[in-house]
Amino acid sequence: MNNQLLTKLKNGDVKSLARLLTIVENNLAFADEYLKSLKIKNTPVIGITGPPGAGKSTLVNALLIELAQKYKIAILAIDPTSPFNLGSLLGDRIRMVSQFNNPNVYIRSIATRGSLGGLSVKTIEMVDVLKAADFDYIFIETVGVGQSEVEVAGLADISIVVLVPEAGDDIQSIKSGLMEIADIFVVNKSDREGAQTFANHLKKMVHQQTYNIPVICTVAHQNKGLEDLVKEIKQFKIKKNNRKPYLLMEKAWRLIQNEKMKSIKKEKLQQEIAEASLELNFNFYQFIEKFKNS
Repeated sequence: MNNQLLTKLKNGDVKSLARLLTIVENNLAFADEYLKSLKIKNTPVIGITGPPGAGKSTLVNALLIELAQKYKIAILAIDPTSPFNLGSLLGDRIRMVSQFNNPNVYIRSIATRGSLGGLSVKTIEMVDVLKAADFDYIFIETVGVGQSEVEVAGLADISIVVLVPEAGDDIQSIKSGLMEIADIFVVNKSDREGAQTFANHLKKMVHQQTYNIPVICTVAHQNKGLEDLVKEIKQFKIKKNNRKPYLLMEKAWRLIQNEKMKSIKKEKLQQEIAEASLELNFNFYQFIEKFKNS
């Protein structure tokens, strides 16, 4: 274990940060020791979630233009994973190309690795690495798989739910899902028809909550409404999270589960099940039992 790597991480060395994130993401030598040695700070973590096509990446890019002038920002962009080769399908960093040379911005992509909610166990660990580095804000941009993606609430101090006016027909279903995790609602692409009506309906819904949830209209690709959103982020007071013990339990459970599953290699499983499935009397459950005991 290289203790200088942790020292350089704390002092803001980008190469050391990249190296440590790679070690953790790929579970290389001493990954566990590095994680246990991290000096984790209370850096605000901001989760950006919402349905596909809502403009989350464009919104994050626009926020960087506003925030990165004064603050150091880390972006963890979570990409969907191919079920066939386990690689990322799309790098949302393409939409943030204008920020690549900004010394105040660090962008890193991570694959979902088959996690249905969009956050893999490696996301948890990599966020902790970023919290040990020299950043003022950390953004997590999720893959956007709709209401099932509430896992971000377990990692983020502030959860921003991005919607578009076209969601107006389905506004009641929003109430049962994303309403539970939203700290800030953003109606993006608000230059479209019906945007104001949708925003007004959303405001009526949030007024029924125990605390007021801001609803902000933006047009991210035109940088409209971003000042109001940045203002809300800066002045947001992180509430006492009554779900924190449960969320910590979930985090611990997933890390323990990941540790227990280390010996099972997906590539080996795929190869063996491909061969076994060709057999005439193939039984899926008998195969699982045999694989567990092999």
